[in-house]
This record gives sequence, C-alpha cells and structure tokens, in this order.
Amino acid sequence: MSIGAEAVAAKGWLGAHKWLLARRASQLGILALFLLGPLAGVWIVKGNLTFSYTLDVLPLTDPYILLQSLLTRHMPEMKAFVGAAIVLAFYLLVGGRVFCSWACPVNMVTDAAAWLRERIGIKGGAHVSRETRYWILAMTLVLALATGTLAWELINPVSMFHRGVIFGIGAAWAVILAVFLFDLFVMKDGWCGHLCPVGAFYSLLGKVSLARTVAVRRAACNDCMDCFVVCPEPQVIRPALKGMDGAGPVILAANCTNCGRCIDVCSKDVFSFGTRFGNKEVNAPSQAHEIASAACK
Repeated sequence: MSIGAEAVAAKGWLGAHKWLLARRASQLGILALFLLGPLAGVWIVKGNLTFSYTLDVLPLTDPYILLQSLLTRHMPEMKAFVGAAIVLAFYLLVGGRVFCSWACPVNMVTDAAAWLRERIGIKGGAHVSRETRYWILAMTLVLALATGTLAWELINPVSMFHRGVIFGIGAAWAVILAVFLFDLFVMKDGWCGHLCPVGAFYSLLGKVSLARTVAVRRAACNDCMDCFVVCPEPQVIRPALKGMDGAGPVILAANCTNCGRCIDVCSKDVFSFGTRFGNKEVNAPSQAHEIASAACK
C-alpha cells in the first residue's frame, strides 16, 4: 500500500494533503509577492529574502545574513536590525524551521526529489550525520569573519534560487540542479536534512519556539510508519509518539519543521498542531474533537 493511502481512504485526498497544499501556496505566494513588482509594477514587497520592505513600511531582514554582515565588520543600517528583530520574534513563535517548510523555495526542489526518489524506488544512499549542518553553519560564519565578505551567499542555494527567480536564473540553475540530483541519487533529504546551514541556523530558534506538532492521540497509533516516511526529520517523531524516556506527546526537537505532513498522512489523526505547553495526551476521538473545538473559539 502506498504511503498515505490509509489517510486518503479515511479523510479523502484533500484531507490527506491539506497542509502540503497550504505549504505550496505559502511558498509560491511569497515568490509571487516578490515578483509582482518586477513583472507587473505592483510593489507590495521590494527586495528579496535577505532584506525586504513590505508596503514601504515593514522591514524584514534575514537574521542569518545580518549575523554574517556583522562578522564582516560592516555595520548595517538600523532598519536591518529592526527587520531582523521582527523575523526573530515571528520564528520564535511559530518555530524556526517553519522557514524551511513554508518559505524556502529550495524546499520545493528537495521535496520533488524525495517524491521522485520514492516513485522510482531508490533506496539507501550516502550516510552523513545530521549534525554536519551545524559544522557547515560555523564554517560560513568563520568565512565571513576571515574574508570580510558575505562569501557564503555567493553559492548559497537558497539565496541563489530566490535571486534567480526575481532577477534572472543565470548560473543558479546549476546549483539548484545539483541540489535536486544530490537528494535524488545520493542521499534522501540530503541538503535540507543534513547539510543546509540556513536550516541549522533557524533550528536554533526552534529550541524555544512556541508552536509545536503534538502526537495528541498517540495511543491510537497503529504503527503504519507513514509519518516516519514522509517526515524530513524523522528522528524527531519517536520520543513524542512512543513516550520514550517518559517524553510527553509534544515534539520538542528543534529540527521539527512544522510541515504538517505527519498530520496529513495519519489516518488515525494522531498528530495536530499545538503549543509546547500542550503536553497532555488525548486517547478518545471525542476528547480530541473537544480540544480542537475549544482551540478554535
């Protein structure tokens, strides 16, 4: 049986893909907002993911870029600090790696590679520790300090892809193709799950963020394993789902991307979105419904 087939049978196709569709709408919507200006002359958002102005009022700055800039010993303008503070506050609420699953355009590329890899049955691959991304993150910061430039941003696939879509793809296509082929043939979830320093940086915010995915009905789990297959960071699921070492049902791991795929593919509605403080397990469907209804009021 294909992954998520039970969920489709229980909830319908839309019900089993609602969060995936919401993510694609978010990712494409963000790109569209940046493209409206250059293509249609409607300047709702000016700039790119590094720094932007929304409606000529709201500054938004990538705090990772700002940190690199400070290490180059160049002092940005005050509005860059204001924009970074706004972004930091947002991701401290919703989860740092929400950037990866809901905003980053490269996520669509790596998800496509994962989808194709599953369809053509590619198994196994290279083995690299997921901690490698933190070493790469440290290296990018050392590089900025040593060179006095934003050297990493010249080859950062996230920055290159976004700049390429807005200003012309140019040589960025080669880097994006390399990421796609790497994830397809070399390592499942290789770039986002093991190497990307942008994701590593935002995961640091995920350690303390408020919004969480919760295995609120983990007692109903039938061990179909679909959630582990679709999760880009499957190592975060087991403690909350299985109560390892007395863990509650809240997924507290910093690298959970809050992508919602585990919610989509679960036919038993084991998972839902909640907060880091919602550490109570719900066993009966009626209780889950009552909690969900109360949260919507």
